[in-house]
Amino acid sequence: MNLHLNDVRASIDRLLERDPPYGAAVSFEADPGVGGWNAPAFAPWLSDAIDLASHSVYGCEAMHAGCGGTIPFMGMLGRQFPRTQFFITGVLGPHSNAHGPNEFLDVDYAKKLTASVAVVLAEHGRTCGR
Repeated sequence: MNLHLNDVRASIDRLLERDPPYGAAVSFEADPGVGGWNAPAFAPWLSDAIDLASHSVYGCEAMHAGCGGTIPFMGMLGRQFPRTQFFITGVLGPHSNAHGPNEFLDVDYAKKLTASVAVVLAEHGRTCGR
C-alpha cells in the first residue's frame, strides 16, 4: 500500500475529529512534510575515529542508528555540502523521555558523549589536518 502524505494527514484528521468525547471541540493541523536524507558512508578516517572514541570512552563497539526525523535540515546541508562527513549524535540516554513529560539529561552520559566527540575531533586533526 503506497500512501501519500496528504492521504495520511486526511486519515488522521478524520480519525481525531470524528466523534470527540464529551462534546469536546477537536481540530487537527499538520506541519508540511519534508524529504528524508540518507547520510553518505563514513570516510575511513571518520569510521576509525568513531571506533576509537567508542572503545576509549564506552569500552565497546559504536552503535549507529538511522533516525532523526526532527532534523530535516540535514537534507539541505547534505545537498549544499555533498562531500562533507557528518557525525550526528545526541545526549538521549536510556529512559530520557525526549520531548516529553519529565524529560531529563543524564549528566554522566552527556560527559561521555562529549568525550567521544572530543576524541573524534582530535583524530580529525591528527589524520586530516596534515
